[in-house]
This record gives sequence, structure tokens and C-alpha cells, in this order.
Amino acid sequence: FQAEDGIRDRSPSRGLGDVYKRQKMKIEELFSVKDKVAVVTGGSRGIGEMIASAYLANGATVYITSRKADVCDAKAIELSEKYNAQCTSLPSDLSSLEGIEKFVKEVEALESGIDILVNNAGAAWAEPIDVFSEKGWDKVMDLNVKSVFFSTQKFLPLLKKKATREDPSRVINIGSIDGIGTPVFETYPYSASKASVHHMTRVLAARLVREDILVNAIAPGPFPSDMLGSAVAHNYDGIISRNPVHRMGRAEDVGGLALYLSSKAGSYTVGETITCDGGTISATGHDLSE
Repeated sequence: FQAEDGIRDRSPSRGLGDVYKRQKMKIEELFSVKDKVAVVTGGSRGIGEMIASAYLANGATVYITSRKADVCDAKAIELSEKYNAQCTSLPSDLSSLEGIEKFVKEVEALESGIDILVNNAGAAWAEPIDVFSEKGWDKVMDLNVKSVFFSTQKFLPLLKKKATREDPSRVINIGSIDGIGTPVFETYPYSASKASVHHMTRVLAARLVREDILVNAIAPGPFPSDMLGSAVAHNYDGIISRNPVHRMGRAEDVGGLALYLSSKAGSYTVGETITCDGGTISATGHDLSE
């Protein structure tokens, strides 16, 4: 800073301010989730497990849920030991309002508030269009759309407890590139449900930012998972060959994005759906040359 008389301002107060600003730009400060409390639905496997792992590795307390109690319990123990952090299993069926309310009450009994809610639990169903069942449609929509809204609604009191203007609480909805592009498989409600999640994210973000709660979404592309694996007999070679970066998604890809959206680094990002797909969507073109 140069004063009008040409003498440089060397005041101690300014020096301390510069030190503070530099400290805020340190990566451990920008992307920190240390001592945060996170809830990750569908956190016992796949992308949910990857995100839970990123939080645990960086000092957060994490609650995971899934329908299969034995699997969820075993995963919580595994992750707690792996990261020397607290991962708690609270098995629940989030496809019904009753299951969501039960899950919220269990978290509420253990925590006075939460900082992060990751709505990741989801399902897929594929059938030919001429025989596609109402059962399949309802299963996907109930878990992928209804549970995202009502989980957010029921967790609002706990999210508000931790929310401040300087450090907002966060909601991250897990969508899919299938809600942006056109999928190959006949998973009609899945694509529709994920497009719904993306738009619901914008609507919720506009409302909840007033409460110092930031809502964003991640739209993952191909990651190794039971859901995708079952569709390709767990042979990902074809997917890898068509992906612009020639690989499947890794835990650090989606985990790093979740850390960004959950930390100070992402505190000015609101209502966005961010793809995490190796360029699958952005590299899609229309070759009309032949």
C-alpha cells in the first residue's frame, strides 16, 4: 500500500491482516472439514462410501446408512479403523417417510446438529419399455427423488443448528450424468429421477440459502459400483475405452469434489450441478459429416 506522500504503509495491523489472509488461502484451511459432522445416505458402498471416506480421512465424524444392517455395520467398523475416525452405522430404509423420520431421530439422539448432509442413497431399474413395471418406476422415484426432498426437510432442524453466514451448512445431492445426457440402458425412471434431483437442487438452493444452508449436486459419470457393474457384468473395458480420460472414476475424484462443496472453498457455490465424469458429457458431440 502506497500512501499519498509516497511513504509505504508498514503498520502492524496491516501486516497481521496479510498473515491472516495468507493463512486462509492455505489448502488445509480452504478445504478443511475437520470436526464437522456429516451424514451420508447410502454410505456403505460405491460413491457414498467414497465420499464418507474423504470426510473421515480429513477429520470429520460421519454417519452412514443403508438398508442392509450387516453390510452397513461392517462398513462403519472398516472405515473407522482405516481412517482412525468415527464412522457410525445407522441402518435405515429411506424409501418411506417413516424410515426417514426414524433415521433422523437416531442421528438427533447422538448429535445436537450436523454440518453436511449427502443425499446419495439411490436405486436403478431396467426393463424394456413395453413391459416396464409400476413397481420398478415407484421404487426408483421413491428413493431417488422423494427421499432426497424429505431427508433434506427432516434434517433441516439439525442443519440449522450448525449453519452460520460465515460457515454455512451444506446439502449435497448425488445426481447422475444420466439426468443430463441420454443413457444407453432402458432405465427410464432413473434418468427422470436424476434430472429431477438436479432441478430440485436449484429450487432447494434458492430457498435454503436464506437459512445459511448451501445446496449443490454432483452428477457422477462411470464409477465402479454394484449398480453399474451389474449392468455390464462388472466388465468396464468398454466404458473405459469410450471415456475421454480412458479410465473409471476414482474415490479421490468424487471425494475431492465433496470436500470442495463441504468446505470454505465451496462456500460461494450455490445451486450448481457439477459433473464428475472424465469429460463424458462435455466431450459428447454430433458428427453429421457422413
